[in-house]
This record gives sequence, C-alpha cells and structure tokens, in this order.
Amino acid sequence: MSKNFDSINLWMTTSRIETLVDGIFAIAMTLLVLSIGVPDISTSLSESAFQQQLWVLWPKLMCYALSFWILAGFWRNNHQQFYFIKRSDPTLITINIFWLLCIALMPFSTEIIAEYGGTYFTANIIFQLNLFFAGFIYILNWQYAVRKGLVDENIDEKTLKLMNVSNLSLPALSLLALGLSYYVLAWSSLVYLAHPIFKKIIEKRYERTLNS
Repeated sequence: MSKNFDSINLWMTTSRIETLVDGIFAIAMTLLVLSIGVPDISTSLSESAFQQQLWVLWPKLMCYALSFWILAGFWRNNHQQFYFIKRSDPTLITINIFWLLCIALMPFSTEIIAEYGGTYFTANIIFQLNLFFAGFIYILNWQYAVRKGLVDENIDEKTLKLMNVSNLSLPALSLLALGLSYYVLAWSSLVYLAHPIFKKIIEKRYERTLNS
C-alpha cells in the first residue's frame, strides 16, 4: 500500500507517544527522591541526636512517597487509556506534550510542598494546581481521541462513558485538596491516597446508573 505525506501527517501510531511517556515518567519518578535531600549533620552529634535529625525528614519522605504514588496512578491510567487509543495525529501529540510538561514538573512541585507546604498556603497551591492541570489535560486527551475517532472502533458506548467518568476522579481530588489546603495545609494532600477508592466508587455508582 502506497503512503503519501498527507496520510503520514494525518494518521500516526501511538508507539512513539507511549515510549516518550514511559521515559518521562521514569525520569520524573526517579527525580522525586531528590526532594528528600540529605541533612547537613555535624559528625560531633551523638547517635540519638543523629537519629533526631533524620526523623525531621519524615514530612519530606511522606511527600516523596505520595507523589510517587500519584505518578504511578497517572502512568497506570495512561496505559489503560492507550489500550483503547489506536491512532494518533499531530494534535494528540501536542496534547500529550503539554500533559508531560505537567508530569515533569512534579519533582519541583513536590520539593516545594515538602519544604514549605506546612507553612505556606502558596506552596500547596503550586502542588495542587500542578496535579489539577495534569488531570485536566488527561481528560482533554481522551475526549479529543474519542471525538476524532482515534480509539478502537470496537469499543462500546458503556466503556466510553465509564472512561469519561473515571477520568474525573483525579481533578476532583485536586480541587478538594486545594480547598482543604486553606485549613490543614500540607495534610490536605493525603486525600490522594484515596484516589483508587474514589475512582472505584465513581465507576460503581455510574455502572448502577447505567443498569437501573
């Protein structure tokens, strides 16, 4: 089958997107560990004083683990999304580039909230908005792929609608965490631990609505 420039520019495979996504996630998830840092501890400290200095790191360790958990969830959901997305085009690639921009920003926003999240509301805003825009662009990616017919032709309407609803879970949690940040600062980010449960609840309720 002959291929011309127009057809190549219009229809593209998703393999290069998935390869880039895996690479960016691998780098971002690895760089997260730098948000912990090693404390500058004097060698003249006693063993107990040394342990106390290390204990001070626990908020940063918590932020690291939380961000790693969130990125792992994004990667898992992206894998699920591209199971159904079979073709690509220049616009879909551009949407994914902007999404990966938000993903690559995670080590920075994680370090900000780890260092200042317990003191400054603005630090929490940076972290929560980073996740909100990542979640929003993720929804945009799916909506565009469906609208342009880039998904598997055999996907049924129920699966399409279920994906639309489940994609709302992370942006919704981001807005909830942003609101809670005003009252409990960095502790508000713990709501992301409930993401799998929250997503499952949304899917179950929607399935009941479809079956009723």
